[in-house]
Order: sequence, then C-alpha cells, then structure tokens
Amino acid sequence: KKLNLKPIMRMNGNFARKLMTKETVEAVCELVQCEERQGALKELMDLYLKMKPVWRSSCPAKECPELLCQYSYHSQRFAELLSTKFKYRYEGKITNYFHKTL
Repeated sequence: KKLNLKPIMRMNGNFARKLMTKETVEAVCELVQCEERQGALKELMDLYLKMKPVWRSSCPAKECPELLCQYSYHSQRFAELLSTKFKYRYEGKITNYFHKTL
C-alpha cells in the first residue's frame, strides 16, 4: 500500500502523525508480524484517534462532549493495552506522544 511517505531513520512528530490516521491503520498494522499484536495495535490507534480531539481542543466540553464523556474509559483501556501488549513501550504513564513511541 502506498502512503506517500518518505522513509526516514528517526521519526519526528509530523511524520508519525501521518501514520496515526484512519486511512493508514491497515498499512501500519501490516508492519507488525504477530496477529495478536496487530489487533491490539488497531485498537490502540482507534483509541488514540478517539482521545486526540479531547486533548487538542481548547474547550472539549463544548467542542466534543461525547468524546469527553468516554475519555476516561478510553484512557484506561489504552493503558491496559500498552501495559499488557506493548510492555517495552509503557512506563506507567499515558502520553500524548503515542504516535512517536509507537
């Protein structure tokens, strides 16, 4: 699949953000060999995309109230997936920079 991205050795935030979109989920997940981790990665990316508008918003209660209500649940599930499926990347905290730590 073609993502129109130029490969680079060190992934910066802007490059990584391009990978964290609904359109690229399948292509990114194909890079992971283990099917169990592919499923976990798909779920992580989905949760990331659902949580992102909340922390990027200046007033989430007005701009995305439904996502704000679900944010706590999503963040707990996000942490659970990181701590069980991606232990080497999880250090006990959720980061807005998941797209870089991926």
